[in-house]
Amino acid sequence: MLEKRLSSSKSLTHVNLSNAVTRQPEEIFLAGGCLWGVQEFVRHLPGVISTEAGRANGTNDTTQGAYNGYAECVRASFDPQAVSVAQLMAYFFEIIDPYSLNKQGPDEGEKYRTGVYSREQSHLDCAKSYIEGRADASRVAVEVLPLSNYVKSDDEHQDRLTLHPQEQCHIPREILHKYKV
Repeated sequence: MLEKRLSSSKSLTHVNLSNAVTRQPEEIFLAGGCLWGVQEFVRHLPGVISTEAGRANGTNDTTQGAYNGYAECVRASFDPQAVSVAQLMAYFFEIIDPYSLNKQGPDEGEKYRTGVYSREQSHLDCAKSYIEGRADASRVAVEVLPLSNYVKSDDEHQDRLTLHPQEQCHIPREILHKYKV
């Protein structure tokens, strides 16, 4: 698999060149607890072109200051011809406890809630439909909301588990790299 890392200041952005597209990629924002593991998992999914650690739907445009309602998330650029939002949802549900409110693994608090965010209503409709189609839909605690604000996480959080594979993560290692080629 061809991979390239684009350097912008000190951060790395993961780009999977084997999944490169000729048309405009789409974006979806996935919150599944601590973003380190979510980014490491999502970066290897078929059809995902790039990932970036960030914060969704907070009230600030910076990472500085007190907690402001955001959810830790991963911005995923993907090729909709290679992977659908429904498929991304199925992958996402492999790494989350969909019944847990504001907690994934040992990480607890509102910023660790599970959610799917997008600027595209069609993405949100698909995510809602995926959840509603599950037998356990009434128990699922994953929020699906329009993306109102996004802030890129600080450089130290970008590609954290790629750069520091010894770091702890709430996602088991055998699942974390399940789709790594």
